[in-house]
Amino acid sequence: QVQFVESGGGLVQPGGSLRLSCAVSGIAVSINVMRWYRQGPGKQRELVATISTGGSTDYVDSVKGRFTISRDNAKNTVHLQMNSLKPEDTAVYYCNAVVRGSAHVYPYWGQGTQVTVSS
Repeated sequence: QVQFVESGGGLVQPGGSLRLSCAVSGIAVSINVMRWYRQGPGKQRELVATISTGGSTDYVDSVKGRFTISRDNAKNTVHLQMNSLKPEDTAVYYCNAVVRGSAHVYPYWGQGTQVTVSS
């Protein structure tokens, strides 16, 4: 079964940085489209960043220039480097993968990792 285990969140001041990690089992991150999502207080889950199998990346407009998604194929892990954090980045962050041959992500979600941006 596919599993996602997120880590690296915490409390950070505005302007600070965090690096999130997602340990993946059951699929290889190298051959799957990997994504980071977030869900803020009272908000729906939103797609934040995507990395394709070829390495191209895409971001929601609100994080462009501040966040970077990457993957470590040897460790089967996906990362999200977050710089210049803003209070509106406060959310629980999750990773997932697009099921090969479909437009959907796996129906399995990890526990997420809480990111709180506050002074």
